[in-house]
Amino acid sequence: MADSNSRVYYSRQVFLILAWIYAVCIVAQTLLAGMALFNNYAYWGYHTTFVIWFQFIPILMLMLAFTGQLSRKIRWKVAGLFLLIVPLQYVSVHVPVIGAVHPVAPLILFWLILLIIKQARRA
Repeated sequence: MADSNSRVYYSRQVFLILAWIYAVCIVAQTLLAGMALFNNYAYWGYHTTFVIWFQFIPILMLMLAFTGQLSRKIRWKVAGLFLLIVPLQYVSVHVPVIGAVHPVAPLILFWLILLIIKQARRA
């Protein structure tokens, strides 16, 4: 029983650490886009490659949500993070009609990760 409790505890702690890292990455990614648009286009390369480093954090978080016995609502929200950052972001870059969604997605991602953090801290 003690092993199960410690597994749940550590899973939740790592989940929260990854959630905060993800939030910081969203801010950094948005900053890189702004720097590319308003300062120096050379930053665009950083913007397009930085996402590779954090786009799969929600998958790790989803696994930890299960081992940490977090609620279904939190699990669905974490799945939403992945669906927003990977398929939607790539489609919005390559399909011009959906391109207008691309700058809106980080707003939704940031709001969603803060909501997940708030709910996971209460769990």
